[in-house]
Amino acid sequence: MDYKNQEFDSKTFQNINFSEISFKNSRFIDCIFENCNLSNVHFDNVRIQNVVFKNCKILGVNFSKCNKFLISFNFNESNISMSVFSDLDLKDIKFNNCQIIDCDFFNTNLIHARFNDSDLKESRFQNANLSFASFETAKNYSIDPNQNILKKTKFSIPEVIGLLDVLDIKIK
Repeated sequence: MDYKNQEFDSKTFQNINFSEISFKNSRFIDCIFENCNLSNVHFDNVRIQNVVFKNCKILGVNFSKCNKFLISFNFNESNISMSVFSDLDLKDIKFNNCQIIDCDFFNTNLIHARFNDSDLKESRFQNANLSFASFETAKNYSIDPNQNILKKTKFSIPEVIGLLDVLDIKIK
């Protein structure tokens, strides 16, 4: 099936390998991707609105190429690695029990974002608005408080030590 220039409303995609597929100029509204491989998928000018990714493998995806109008999606129990979320308005996004490894969040609006039980190893945040975001149950994050907005952002001990990584100090 060709996924370019298509419209999908309220559709569930299950157990599909979309690896290397182009969704260019397509529209996904109120859709669910479950147990899918979306590695290296091309999202050029794709409209994603109210989409949920459940138990998906998402490697090397540049979400910043999506159509930015009304963009909204959430992730549950997914492996998200080497992906880009830069320059997006992802207010209220939820990452539930995800591996978010080596991802970029540059100039990203993450107000009220929730990183529940998620691993953020080697992911980068720069000029991100993390106001009211929750990292309470997240782990392995390293966030520079001088390069991001952290107004009323929620953290927990001991992982909050990740805010001190930029200081190049040793804590015993």
